[in-house]
Amino acid sequence: MIGNSIFAAVTILALAVAYLWVRGHGFSLPGPSEHNVESILSLSRLRKQSLKIGLDIVLLPVCLWLAFALRLDALWPATLTEFAWLFPWTIAFAVPLFIRAGMYRATVRYVGLRSIVAMAEAITIHIALLTAALIIGGSEGFPRSVLAIYWALCLLLVAGSRLFIGAYLRHYIKANRKPRRAIIFGAGQRGAELARALQESLEYTPVAFVDDKQALHHTEIHGMPVYASDRLGDLIAQHGAEDLFLAIPSASKSRIREVQIRFEDLPINIRTVPAIADLITRISDPRKFDAEDVSDIIGRDPVPVDEELLQPTVLGKSVMVTGAGGSIGSELSRQILSIKPSRLVLFEVSEAALYLIDRELKASGVTATEIMPVLGTVTDREKTRSIIQKHAVQTIYHAAAYKHVPLVEDNPVAGVENNAFGTWHMANSAVAEGVETFVLVSTDKAVRPTNVMGASKRLAELCIQGLAARPSGTRFTIVRFGNVLGSSGSVVPLFQEQIAEGGPVTITHPDVTRYFMTIPEASSLVIQAASMGRGGEVFVLDMGQSIKILDIAKRLIRLAGLRVRNADFSSGDIEILFTGLRPGEKLYEELLIGENPERTPHPRIIRARETDLEWGQLTKALDDLEVACRNYDKDAVRRMLEKVVKGYAPRKTSEARLSSNSLDSSITSEALRSHSP
Repeated sequence: MIGNSIFAAVTILALAVAYLWVRGHGFSLPGPSEHNVESILSLSRLRKQSLKIGLDIVLLPVCLWLAFALRLDALWPATLTEFAWLFPWTIAFAVPLFIRAGMYRATVRYVGLRSIVAMAEAITIHIALLTAALIIGGSEGFPRSVLAIYWALCLLLVAGSRLFIGAYLRHYIKANRKPRRAIIFGAGQRGAELARALQESLEYTPVAFVDDKQALHHTEIHGMPVYASDRLGDLIAQHGAEDLFLAIPSASKSRIREVQIRFEDLPINIRTVPAIADLITRISDPRKFDAEDVSDIIGRDPVPVDEELLQPTVLGKSVMVTGAGGSIGSELSRQILSIKPSRLVLFEVSEAALYLIDRELKASGVTATEIMPVLGTVTDREKTRSIIQKHAVQTIYHAAAYKHVPLVEDNPVAGVENNAFGTWHMANSAVAEGVETFVLVSTDKAVRPTNVMGASKRLAELCIQGLAARPSGTRFTIVRFGNVLGSSGSVVPLFQEQIAEGGPVTITHPDVTRYFMTIPEASSLVIQAASMGRGGEVFVLDMGQSIKILDIAKRLIRLAGLRVRNADFSSGDIEILFTGLRPGEKLYEELLIGENPERTPHPRIIRARETDLEWGQLTKALDDLEVACRNYDKDAVRRMLEKVVKGYAPRKTSEARLSSNSLDSSITSEALRSHSP
């Protein structure tokens, strides 16, 4: 009997020690199949709570039995039979108490020290209730030390089971994420804190420490050995490490730079870890937030990428991006470079913008692509043709455009020259030089436009449709999408600036709505659509429901950790002011002009064939517009746009249409969804 008790105690202790050792070293744990684990993770919260309650209903009686067995050196001592009535009371006391203590609300994957302390408190109260039950029910002959053993076993099995299951689930999820392996330089307090954080994260797995302090060598921190820094190269090869975190926040900038230079030739990414004081400073200012995080305001899942559609017009080809320094053009250039064209020509009118994107791309380390920055304007037809010829361009992504609605409204001549004639000259140069693919980046403002910017972009589409209908070796494609979050013309940067300054946030009208997508989504769409184009069609994205600009402003204010101030909440932080619709501004935007959009190989991209102009009518309109632009006759430009662009009605003459646009917008969105596969 004594042997059985000792065996039970040693087994429990061995399991606990083994668990801690395995967890510290990050080794794989045997367990259920991937399907079973995924089934558990996908259970509802109520079912997960039921599983935890069921586990405790099993473990608590086991703990009580083991407490008697260990104390009385018998697997089933006679005294246990006498006090068998305690078993149902154990469950009756414990489960409601544990529910009250919140033990079943805690997510098992994130059980930590605070949760263990709360469990210990709940188990202690549970023991007190059992003691009271023994006093009331009669405790003569009851070994008092059983309760102490029972308390320890409950803590070990009830709390330990949660720790073990949580560690296993985190390990399983992390293994399926294929985290990056990291080495930490600096085995001090900050390094230890970083190691623990990385062990709990899903993105990284720390594998070792390196430090220049000899006293720390051959020691371990959180189960990981500390090595001399001159062994870093061997450790990278041994563990396949990809990142080196410099956890030396107290070091001077010169010291950090010295370390970076020392290891810069090694095949590893070097990252610095900020001091806690720096982090607190960032957190304490609620107005500072990352623009990339605001994609959550779209309210839909990101558009999936079809990898097979990315390569045909880019891989191994000479590619040209016009407007390469702009919001869309620069992201297009980044994504195109990652697909490895033979040459990437960056065509941009802004010297500063061209300098920035050229420097960024050349610093990316991609050597398979020749990057050629070219200063110039798309309105210079001789230069554009010369550049295309010189660099043997095979694919053109035409993103150059003036897109700020109020500015173009005030400068219609410049808008038409850049947006319409710039596209016309680039497209004709492409045909003349035998370019294989020409992609026009367009906008939803080209659909039944109410402003010069939209009308000039629709005229650009008509130019491409006209050229696509004529025989040539160039395949023309138009890609149309809504507003782009974070672009220079988006409301988001303006709202962020206004919020950072303490407000107010200005909105033209409380009912203004727009379709939105992220810059990476828009750029990826352009590249993918280029591969699907047969010639002259317009591709649009099913962007879900349009979003109120007012809702975006409110969400951005909340993202900044602030509150809206209004008549009902005067103690708020940021006020929202309505300034009235600007010249040419719509309440609602649309994506389609024609009917019956078609499916494409991509589930969220729609193909539309829309009406175009007869070739003679198009060229006559362009000739007349060119004369008006040369004479700088703004009124003539606007009149000709109204004549040639079907559906163009400046806002001052189309106020009656505004209330009906809501219905048009919802019909458009429904049409897109109904034609998605």
